[in-house]
Amino acid sequence: MRNGSSNRLLLAAAVAPPDICFDVIDIEAIPLYNQDIDTDDPPQSVRRLRDGIRRADALLIATPEYNFSMSGVTKNVIDWASRPPDDSCLEGEPLAIMGASQGGFGTVRAQLHLRDSAIFNSMLTLNDPLVHVSAAQHKFDQDGRLTDEKARGRSRRC
Repeated sequence: MRNGSSNRLLLAAAVAPPDICFDVIDIEAIPLYNQDIDTDDPPQSVRRLRDGIRRADALLIATPEYNFSMSGVTKNVIDWASRPPDDSCLEGEPLAIMGASQGGFGTVRAQLHLRDSAIFNSMLTLNDPLVHVSAAQHKFDQDGRLTDEKARGRSRRC
C-alpha cells in the first residue's frame, strides 16, 4: 500500500516467463473486516478482491513483517478473502509467499504466520524458494530495482 514499499518493489522483481501475466489486486480500499457488512452485497473493494482471486491461476503475496508477524493489512485481506467459509475463494488456490523488511530476519516470521493461515484456508503453498529480503533498505537501487543477486534469483523462482 505504501508508496516506495520494498514489498511492492519485490513483487516487481518477480520475473516470470512472457506467457505469464501478473495482476496486482489493489487492497487499499478494503475496509477492516466486519461481519455486519460481509453480506450478500459486500463492499465493492471486497468483491474486486474475491473476483480477482477467483480469476487467478495462483497468488503471489509479498508481505512486510510487523511485530514478528504479517501486517494487519495482510491479515485483513486474508480474513475478507476467506469468507464465506463454505465458498472461500482461497480454497485450493496455489500460493507463493515473499517479503522484504528492514530487519535482520527479513520476513521469516511473517511468512510462517501467513503460511499457517493459508494452510488453514486449504491453499496450496509453495514451500521453496523462501524469499525473505532482510535489510531491504540496502537491497534496492534508486530506481527501485532489487540489487541483491540471491534474492533476485529466489524471486524469479516463485
